[in-house]
Amino acid sequence: MIVLILIVLGLCFGSFVNATVWRIHEQKALKQKPKRGSKKPALTAKELSISKGRSMCTHCHHVLAAKDLIPVLSWVELRGKCRYCGKRIEDTPLAELLTPLLFVISYLWWPTTFTTMQTVNFVMWCVALVGFVALMIYDIRWLTLPNRIVYPLTVLAAGVAILNITVFHGGMSSLKDIGFAVLIDAGLFYGLFQLSKGKWIGGGDVKLGLLLGLLIAAPIPAFLVLFFASLIGTVLILPGLITKKVTAKSHIPFGPFLIIATIIVRLFGAGIVAWYKKKFLLY
Repeated sequence: MIVLILIVLGLCFGSFVNATVWRIHEQKALKQKPKRGSKKPALTAKELSISKGRSMCTHCHHVLAAKDLIPVLSWVELRGKCRYCGKRIEDTPLAELLTPLLFVISYLWWPTTFTTMQTVNFVMWCVALVGFVALMIYDIRWLTLPNRIVYPLTVLAAGVAILNITVFHGGMSSLKDIGFAVLIDAGLFYGLFQLSKGKWIGGGDVKLGLLLGLLIAAPIPAFLVLFFASLIGTVLILPGLITKKVTAKSHIPFGPFLIIATIIVRLFGAGIVAWYKKKFLLY
């Protein structure tokens, strides 16, 4: 029953992610001076509002009916094209499929028993997952990590950290671990950002590092996040480098690699560390 509830919630939140990502991008475009040859969105701030705006086609701006908004099924039924203008729907079912999948995986492989503290942590983690999916899609499409998503997630992560330190009696030990985790993930990116003057890594990755450090909340897992993010990035980018489709000047979104690594470490990090110690350190 819990798995079924998580699937339904994940489908709904995944659909919300698609709409939110597009609206945040269009709101940003609405405020900026259009580049030569480009046009500002032909929509008002109210129409683009996340809370008040109606769901619409991103091309013809026709308001969508309820039958157009069923997660995944509507996209399949319409074969990926708008019912009203016939153009390709920009939003794929990726977010609607990925969000419930992450919810269920997190529930099934949650690393600790569901005490009151861990239940709160799990609920907050699911909220963070929704934001993570939004950040990944935004970074892949537009090569940036919007503050509109990063900042609320950082506040959420800080709130969870404070709860674990105070209400759930983590104490100074937890505070120290969180501090080291933030220093490792955000500190390294900040150093690279300053050293390269923003050429090697973007400011959004520095902010994301702060967020992930707060969520991971321990130094060794924080190192693992960097390791797995680099490993995943290398594996995925290497074929492009070999075929020369990716060059040293190509802009590669690093945010999705960091987020995937964080999910892996949050769910399986303790087991990975225990295996490593047993295998190589003869514990």
